[in-house]
Amino acid sequence: MDDMNKTEETPNNPSRRNFIKGVIAAGATVSSASYLFRTNAAGQTQTASAPGSVERLISLSVNGQERRVDVMKQETLAQTLRYKLGLTGTKLGCDRAECGACTVLIDDVPHYACSVLTHTVRTKKIVTIEGLASPEGTLHPVQQGVVDEQGFQCAFCMPGFVMSAVGYLKTNPNPTREQLAHGVSGNLCRCQDYDKILTALMKGAENLRSA
Repeated sequence: MDDMNKTEETPNNPSRRNFIKGVIAAGATVSSASYLFRTNAAGQTQTASAPGSVERLISLSVNGQERRVDVMKQETLAQTLRYKLGLTGTKLGCDRAECGACTVLIDDVPHYACSVLTHTVRTKKIVTIEGLASPEGTLHPVQQGVVDEQGFQCAFCMPGFVMSAVGYLKTNPNPTREQLAHGVSGNLCRCQDYDKILTALMKGAENLRSA
């Protein structure tokens, strides 16, 4: 009974809990400081990263602009574009390189952004659907073709189709309908309105040739 009524004495030495909390706080401080000072001021020599490590604060060339962004090593380009840079025209559909909704141009070649790690394109030129129109707001000829022919229903897949078509037309500016169908065959439409889509993209190709 006496043991139950005893008041727990407060030790003079730090408790185990406070000690652990102090270690965690110190570790977080050191980690944050090392992260902040990785990017040195201009003219200073930057310390080389440890082998196998990945820098998180990187520069990306997106739609003609250099963008600084904090990127995790496992982050995909689609995630970075949508959630870090606010470029939501790049859609996430299947998220496993099957539907093509996330297609962007990397050095003028169409790629599924959901299957490209952001760190691998640090030296590349990235163009999304937002970067096709001119700074004055004039639509790209392929975009205009889509408007002219009203080629999509829900249009969720439209950015991917347009980016694939733009990339393909760089290699074959005067395709037949069958050739263009093959060129965008990596893109899927959940509304299954492929005939209208091809008509719109062919109109876009025509617009591009006469631009």
